Amino acid sequence: MAGSAAAFAISEGLKVQKAAITAVQIPRRVFSPVCDCPSDRVAIAFRLTRTDRLTVGIVDAHGQIVRTLVGNKLFGRGKHHFTWNGLTGVGAVVPDGIYEPRIRLHRAGKTLVLPVPITVDTTPPRIAVLSVHPRTISPDGDGYSDVVRVHYRIDERAHALLFVNGVQRALSKFQHQNDTIQWYGRVNGRPLPTGSYRLSVAAVDTAGNPSRVVPAGSVRIRFVELPARAFRARAGSKVVIPVSTDAPKVHFTLKHGSSTIVAGSSPRRLVLRAPAKAGRYTLVVGAAGHSDRGLVVVTKR
Repeated sequence: MAGSAAAFAISEGLKVQKAAITAVQIPRRVFSPVCDCPSDRVAIAFRLTRTDRLTVGIVDAHGQIVRTLVGNKLFGRGKHHFTWNGLTGVGAVVPDGIYEPRIRLHRAGKTLVLPVPITVDTTPPRIAVLSVHPRTISPDGDGYSDVVRVHYRIDERAHALLFVNGVQRALSKFQHQNDTIQWYGRVNGRPLPTGSYRLSVAAVDTAGNPSRVVPAGSVRIRFVELPARAFRARAGSKVVIPVSTDAPKVHFTLKHGSSTIVAGSSPRRLVLRAPAKAGRYTLVVGAAGHSDRGLVVVTKR
């Protein structure tokens, strides 16, 4: 677009001896004057090939001037920069729509409207959560349930933001309207502790307008957990203890004081034989570098 604008300026300039304005640059074409963000204004730059008195303004789709940025001021040759904050001359925000820069060359007696449309968009996007899966993750890097995926839909092209306990932790790479944003349960590369974490999402559109924050429920981080802190069994009886983990196998150790009674590996459902001697035993289960422990209370037969 900048190239076509420059070409337009050159063709128009043939009527004014040579092109008076070249190298038009408007890096951001969509902005929001009310977003309170870096994109709340638009920059306009061009090169003047000879000294002239300029009036630079912004016109709407009907060709009506909505703001004069500079009026009948002398500018020398070279590059010049102007900024428009989306306001009228009396400080009101202009209506959403398409606007273009208009440049009056007083000495040359010509007016150029640069065909570089600038879009003012103050309408925030709306985002909806479609699904969250899984609700329990273990960010230990073993390839099993390491990541939670939030599937969302936005009513316009926008980036999605994922918040965990109110802090932004992820930003979508693309501005797709129907997509998934992921969180790996880590901060600065390190997994967070076991516990429940609140999720919420928001969207930021091309103009910089933020949506409202939408709750997405919670996700639980757990690595390996026993279902209770203590288990009771009669001496010599069979003890069945389910272990909550996504690892296919767990390592376990049953100790009495500093002595190991039994150790090994097992699927996530431990089936142990209680020691023949009554007493209190410590059960430690582990998987992927994490562990949990409980107490096995053995009573007499």
